[in-house]
Amino acid sequence: MPALRPLLLTVALVASLPAAAAGSPAFAPMLDSTVEQYRLPGIAMAVVENGEVVFTGTRGKRGEAIDADTRFRIASNSKAMTAAALARLVDRGRLAWDDPVIKHLPQFRMFDPWVTEHMQVRDLLIHNSGLGLGAGDLMLWPEPNQYTRADIIAGLAHLKPVTSFRSGYAYDNLMYVVAGEVAAAAGGKPIDQLLHDEVFAPLGMAGCQAPAELTSLAAGGIRCSLRDMTRWLQVLLDPKLVPGWLSDTQRRALWTAHMPMPLGERQRTWDNAHFSAYGYGWRLSDLDGQWKVAHTGTLSGSYSSLALLPDRKVGVVILIDGEGEDARTVLMQAALKQYTAPEQKQTVAGYAAQLRAEQANRRNAGHVRPNTDGRSPVPTSAPTSSPPTGLYRDPWLGQARLCPENGRLRFTVDKSPTLRGTVMQLDTRWLVQWDTLGADAEPWLQVEPGSPPALILRAIDPDIDFSYDFQDLHFTRTGDCP
Repeated sequence: MPALRPLLLTVALVASLPAAAAGSPAFAPMLDSTVEQYRLPGIAMAVVENGEVVFTGTRGKRGEAIDADTRFRIASNSKAMTAAALARLVDRGRLAWDDPVIKHLPQFRMFDPWVTEHMQVRDLLIHNSGLGLGAGDLMLWPEPNQYTRADIIAGLAHLKPVTSFRSGYAYDNLMYVVAGEVAAAAGGKPIDQLLHDEVFAPLGMAGCQAPAELTSLAAGGIRCSLRDMTRWLQVLLDPKLVPGWLSDTQRRALWTAHMPMPLGERQRTWDNAHFSAYGYGWRLSDLDGQWKVAHTGTLSGSYSSLALLPDRKVGVVILIDGEGEDARTVLMQAALKQYTAPEQKQTVAGYAAQLRAEQANRRNAGHVRPNTDGRSPVPTSAPTSSPPTGLYRDPWLGQARLCPENGRLRFTVDKSPTLRGTVMQLDTRWLVQWDTLGADAEPWLQVEPGSPPALILRAIDPDIDFSYDFQDLHFTRTGDCP
């Protein structure tokens, strides 16, 4: 169609990734429709059914062709692979799910000493720590930054819980970083090598990479190709493909509902779902009466989605280069509905329209970013009308500076080069305008009077990514600007 002329189509027809089987749903038009709706720079998709790869397709801008071996950042779909590596160690007796974390990491501390003592390995994987949504994520993202895994473990002691331990679900990336370090300690090798030896190599996922330098590796740092992720689907759906890789007991453990999750309105209306829970690195729910095992991955500019219908032996993976959160949602939904409710004849365009309507309703309900037009730089020549300058320290994010620079007031975080910006004034309020789009969520800057004074940040946009956990920061003044 004309809208797709600037794009190259690659439908992989290699031996290990065959073309669609006769009678399979027509996935290529879904992929075309997704690209047309969302103008994506690159996308790859595969569908597995009864052990066979019934569809693979890729789309990429002209001059940037994507094929089955192009690597994508799979983001939080890394969590399932970290959990699988841990399960392999459990099978070999190197650790147990109910081991205290401090058995393997004596330096591990939570804010509450009782939680420190009682946190088990299984707790690291199921988002029940009591911390708030995305607590501490500013030590992981935006990238690049200089926080290490040791910094993550040390920082946890300063993050205050918002609920009691094990009483509720709140998505947490830092605990998966800790889980990776537990695996490394129990396995006797770094987490990057462990992922290679326990997951990639035995399963034949030769294109996957686990960059050792990424602090976030165990939580969201793995890179894999469509070919690798298709193999991952096949092995998950059919244990006989790699006999002995995981025991039946540990396979069941990964997909057991360990932590109840809230059931969202979209799950009720789109999926006809009745339950939602978290396993070890997986989200579990029902879709039109069928068991669904799934996860998504989100990083700035990279999106992934993986879903399985184990009883139907169906799996779908979507990998996106570009801002593709809505795209992965509607494409995955349309693809799965071909198996769970084909009579509904759901389409990508139809789901896209429904999603836009949902978003419009949220805007109409007041879930919008306040208008911050009219901002202007805070004058450094008028100190009484600006926040108190100086060096500040947050217990877990570390040192920040609120200092004059080239005639402007600047806010910078020492270990996070992306979190550097100019303090702007809007009426009687201050906000931080970051220097780059790598930090795509601006905060209000507020002063807590006292001796010494403190700075707090609050999100301007109510719908920012939860990893911008400004609400968990509390900077206390420690000295004067250099």
